[in-house]
Amino acid sequence: MEKFTRFSSRVVPLLVDNIDTDQIIPARFLKVTDKQGLGDNLFADWRFNADGTPRPDFVLNMPAHRGAQILLAGDNFGCGSSREHAPWALAGFGFRVVISTSFADIFSNNAMKNSILPLALAAGDHARLAALLGADPRTELTVDLPSQALLVPGGAAMRFPIDGFAKTCLLNGVDELGYLFRFTEEIEAFERTTSRS
Repeated sequence: MEKFTRFSSRVVPLLVDNIDTDQIIPARFLKVTDKQGLGDNLFADWRFNADGTPRPDFVLNMPAHRGAQILLAGDNFGCGSSREHAPWALAGFGFRVVISTSFADIFSNNAMKNSILPLALAAGDHARLAALLGADPRTELTVDLPSQALLVPGGAAMRFPIDGFAKTCLLNGVDELGYLFRFTEEIEAFERTTSRS
């Protein structure tokens, strides 16, 4: 996993509430066991026409948003099924952060295991951010995970909550198993002492 500390990016606004995992990555693309290529099918039913041509009016297809690594969504992002393919597709497309007012728990956990920060903002901050991006779509934000702050040009930092253990894992670029492997020597020493009794 890639370490997550602090980075800056432009933002893709997709202000739709209740985006579920089947919209993020439709079920017909789930026959794979590899993450490779899933980003190509992110929001496939919204991004492409029936003949496979890109819809020019869909936000991810607009040249102004190419390369942006932050997705600003509406409320309740990632609801629906528990498929891990959803964060795989987001990461494969290049997103490092998804901002919403709330996330489905399973999506949130899966996202963090794939180096994506599900950043939950208070409703007022979310509305201010949406207005700021509406006024200037080129606005660049800085996400500072150590201080749990979203830094907005010309404004105060917007604070966001995160579970302490999840934060530690993201900062170190490890999942739960990777975190445990850091204590291999201590675990082995404990096993040696307890096996004698």
